[in-house]
Amino acid sequence: MNAFRLLIAVPLLALYITSQAAAAEKEPPARKARLQLMTNKILSPVALGVPGDGSGRLFICQKEGKVWIIKNGQLAPQPFLDVSAEMVKINPGYDERGLLGIAFHPQFKKNRKFYVYYSVPSTTPGSNHKSRISEFTVSAANPDVADPATKRVIMEIEQPESNHNGGDLVFGPDGYLYVSLGDGGGGGDKHGETGNGQNLNTLLGKIIRIDINGDPYTVPKDNPFAGRSNVRPEIWAYGLRNPWRISFDRATKQLFAGDVGQNKYEEVDIIVKGGNYGWRIMEGYHDFKVPDGADKSKLIAPIDEYDHDLGISITGGYVYRGKGIPALKGLYVFGDYNGKAFVLAQNGKKWERADLELEGRPKEGIQILSWGEDEAGELYVLTSSSTSEGFKGGVYKLVGF
Repeated sequence: MNAFRLLIAVPLLALYITSQAAAAEKEPPARKARLQLMTNKILSPVALGVPGDGSGRLFICQKEGKVWIIKNGQLAPQPFLDVSAEMVKINPGYDERGLLGIAFHPQFKKNRKFYVYYSVPSTTPGSNHKSRISEFTVSAANPDVADPATKRVIMEIEQPESNHNGGDLVFGPDGYLYVSLGDGGGGGDKHGETGNGQNLNTLLGKIIRIDINGDPYTVPKDNPFAGRSNVRPEIWAYGLRNPWRISFDRATKQLFAGDVGQNKYEEVDIIVKGGNYGWRIMEGYHDFKVPDGADKSKLIAPIDEYDHDLGISITGGYVYRGKGIPALKGLYVFGDYNGKAFVLAQNGKKWERADLELEGRPKEGIQILSWGEDEAGELYVLTSSSTSEGFKGGVYKLVGF
């Protein structure tokens, strides 16, 4: 190579190396995590709660009616709480009823109070069961056992069908309790003239917001429908089909919901005060059952939807704010009952979905039932697997490599 060519080639090579390095810096980090098994001894784990007391304990709701503790990485030998005697009989194969949610009072370290959502029998004609929200206090003698004698029923909601129960309980940054409620079940929200989702006289198909420090609770004065006649004042947002798992982003304070679709589309919503999310007028971005004269311009569209070529039933998750997996920071992590996992990344006003690779899956595969978040912001996935020995539950922590 002569001197002239060398003078040209060296700068070009340097430019090429620089451009390749810059391109590598712009590429998004890999969307993947490894599953670290915490326990496979809990059948049907459907909710995870933490008390925020610095103990590092994980409280797992077993759908059949028991709450278990994982403490120092080990499953406690006895349940923390057992409400199965109060509940309807749960079908071990598949049932959308059960013990579905748990949340700890923001002042738990002082008052030791927590709340659970579960399905109990109903004597009301036309009702399949009732969803009950109860308060309990932890035993003064043993912090790993609840005192059943302290039970205080906060609320009961009649459920016309066995499915679409929602059931998540989350305390917001404002200290109030948010509860997700499905549309009452069946198919197509056929209860009432307009369906429960659009009916402001029922709590079904809603996310509600209450102050549980009342007797049995009070409605915050700034709730969007407080003070209005012929409207349930507990309602925070409406037009939802079956919001299966809701969560607040620790950083932005936004409330996310995974809303299970009917036959075609699953969706992720950001819930705002007084928002109407469209069901049963819309399913995702699409018309479902639009009444004459409906004003669809006021309906809030999801930030993401996917069809049933990709999934079958969404399981809402969390925006990752932990430190163990930097590549997931700020991403909304969620999944589907069919075992697939995803992330949503905000790009301007849009959210972009990508697959989340979960390494270390059991050989039988998994069905994703729920997600959880610990005090440090690390995430957990709660699963079920169909094995040669029957159904087996699993609680896994998402960890880096």
